[in-house]
Amino acid sequence: MKTQALLLLLGLTPVIATAAYPSDGLSADSAVVADEKAPNDPLAADTPTTTVNGNPFTAPAGWRLSVLGPATFVEAPEGGSRIVLVDIDADDADSAVAKAWAAYQELTWPLKIASDETDANGWSRQRSYEYLTSPNEKRSVLAGTRFADGVWTVWIYDMANEVGEKRGAQVVLVFDSLLPKGYVRESFAGKKANRLDEARLAELVEFVEKGLEITGVPGVGLGIIQDGKVVYAGGLGVREIGHPEKVDADTGFIVASNTKAMTTLLLAKLVDQGKFTWETPATDLLSSFRLGDDATTSSVLVEHLICACTGLPRKDMELILEFGDMTAEDAMEQLGQTQPTSDFGDLFQYSNAMAAAAGYIGGHVVHPDLELGAAYDQAMQTLVFDPLGMKHTTFDYERALAAKHASAHGVDVDGQTRIIPMDVNYAVVYVRPAGGAWSTVNDMLAYVAMELAEGLLPSGERYIGREALLERRHAKVPIGESASYGMGLMVDETYGVPVVHHGGDVFGHHSDMMWLPEHGVGAVVLTSGDPGWLIRNNFQRKLLEVLFDGKPEAEAALASQSRQFFDQKAKERELYEVPADGAVTGGLAAEYRNAALGSISVNRQEGGVTAFDFGEWRSEVASMSNPDGTTTLVTIGPGVDGFEFVVGGGPKKTLILRDAQHEYLFEALAKEPSATKEPDPG
Repeated sequence: MKTQALLLLLGLTPVIATAAYPSDGLSADSAVVADEKAPNDPLAADTPTTTVNGNPFTAPAGWRLSVLGPATFVEAPEGGSRIVLVDIDADDADSAVAKAWAAYQELTWPLKIASDETDANGWSRQRSYEYLTSPNEKRSVLAGTRFADGVWTVWIYDMANEVGEKRGAQVVLVFDSLLPKGYVRESFAGKKANRLDEARLAELVEFVEKGLEITGVPGVGLGIIQDGKVVYAGGLGVREIGHPEKVDADTGFIVASNTKAMTTLLLAKLVDQGKFTWETPATDLLSSFRLGDDATTSSVLVEHLICACTGLPRKDMELILEFGDMTAEDAMEQLGQTQPTSDFGDLFQYSNAMAAAAGYIGGHVVHPDLELGAAYDQAMQTLVFDPLGMKHTTFDYERALAAKHASAHGVDVDGQTRIIPMDVNYAVVYVRPAGGAWSTVNDMLAYVAMELAEGLLPSGERYIGREALLERRHAKVPIGESASYGMGLMVDETYGVPVVHHGGDVFGHHSDMMWLPEHGVGAVVLTSGDPGWLIRNNFQRKLLEVLFDGKPEAEAALASQSRQFFDQKAKERELYEVPADGAVTGGLAAEYRNAALGSISVNRQEGGVTAFDFGEWRSEVASMSNPDGTTTLVTIGPGVDGFEFVVGGGPKKTLILRDAQHEYLFEALAKEPSATKEPDPG
């Protein structure tokens, strides 16, 4: 899979070095050198330390820290995966990176793309470098520059994909905490929030308008609340490209993983009613619940179901490629076949399957005689949506699509915004407690208002007790330096004030809800296209800037990240052969099958186009030659681009698909490829 997800996670993004550092680099004698530690001495706890030149950062617990010349090595517990921080003298970013690689090891990967980034957190001259790895290497290699106090600090990320995903929150910790020596991060702690008057609201709206323009996202729903009053509720842009209908506060969007917070609200209601506690074993509530082996299953408490802290790796390929007629019961069965890869509470690992189990178990407690999916839907309607007045919020796709709604949009292989067929978003239906709700700005503001009021409704009636409600915000596992995950909610204190929030992403719909409990302010951002995550991610920073007169950073960050996104698309287009190389596609079987992910039908179309039909959805594929000599077939349909299938060598025809922690082998079935005159699915 492409490294875009990693870039998003890090906001940027590791083999013990044997090479000596270059003589014209920054010498160890001219720096404040960090304490040298043997590479095989794992850190007992998260450990504040510095680079050779004295720039502070935190090395994660369990990792190994060592120093060689200008380079500080932070090695993951699994070995063979490292972050390297190199302080160096150089004339420019490119030469700094070259010297840093010389201090680390020989650079064997070709450069894929380099991008300039904005100044932030005391650093200037930031530039990121992504290297072209082969899928069979199962790793990502990136680098970047930062400049402060006359010295370059170069970071190198050389890490196995499996380790990078599993330990992503620890990677974020390193980069979150890496600051120039003597620099103090901007903080709004102790400040009073400004009143969101007409001028300040206009500034927020203008930010979103600019976001639409530079990202190509067709429409955004925006809502803002302050001191119990909705101060803005509306929309910007259109519901679908090529059509004039405008987005408004009652336009439906898929809110995706924002559903998780609503699911934990259902659980909190049941805790408040005394049906169970957060420490009740899951099997006490649903005897058929399973997670991995018997010992793991018996250890799972209600709070573990949706804390992202059980060590369960993401396993979304089954969700995306083989949802078909899947049911809630099927989702629970799949969960039982998966074993955590880290201990409870050790690492943040995000799992849609576990979140789905949380909702289905909660629904079962309310309606034990109903099928799990129906029980959840009915419990959410009566205990969450109806009491909060969320009249348009639903898990019923037919109802949502029949009402006023925003279509999903993606960016095609040539960088143009296109409609994404809704078919692929039905993938979330069978795990809907994790991300299947449709909602509107007005409905989501009603939810946020209740959270800000700590369980009170607008009428003053208490909907839920404070203790059960607020437990969901308590940290269960850290994410980086200043954020944590509770139960379906994150709390971010990067700038000194707690921001409770959660994001949501499905194909072509990206959203976020956020609130500042100490200041009575909340907001909802719903977008209908890729890369809508850039708008919603940067809106949180923009809101803080407006509320506390912060440094103006959000607009420049949004513009820079948008350029990077489209530059990345353009570079991928250069690497792809479209239509796919006929010499490659001509050797494909008609159909491939994997026991977990189902079948792929290979369709030959007019104009030499080859498409993969997964049953639930389909996409044209491009071909790409990898540095190791292998060939990859990559989906390029808008919104569903980037699924990489390595064409197997040898007499047996195979395709290999991977996510960060899993590998899926598709084997050929014996029949001829089909021909079709259907149009290009992209």
